[in-house]
Amino acid sequence: MSDPEKIEKTEEQWKQELDSETYRVTRQAGTEAAFTGKYCDLKDKGIYNCAACGEPLFSSEAKYDSGSGWPSFYAPADSEVVAQHDDHSHGMIRTEVVCNKCDSHLGHVFPDGPPETGLRYCINSASLDFQEDKS
Repeated sequence: MSDPEKIEKTEEQWKQELDSETYRVTRQAGTEAAFTGKYCDLKDKGIYNCAACGEPLFSSEAKYDSGSGWPSFYAPADSEVVAQHDDHSHGMIRTEVVCNKCDSHLGHVFPDGPPETGLRYCINSASLDFQEDKS
């Protein structure tokens, strides 16, 4: 039985709903080039949602400049919104981060983050949709 909170779509449905770069990153585990993502240097306050399903993933409160070339966060907005999987692609051992609601690839998490958690969630801008806090 599938999880009622999970979003399940065919690859054809995802292709029709997402632009080509968002599809490449979120559904094919692609990576945007370093320092090219639209949210890399964004300092505005708000929430970073999943670009595929809209799930709130990261708060600007946890965003920091890691110098890596991708938006970096020391924690997700809630521990339940992301899942982690071992990733042995490209001759490396990494931990992939995916949206727990739609299984979209977001990026990777590394154990070299700031003191708050010691973690660096290195996330592709193409997998995010920023919603500014206007209050």
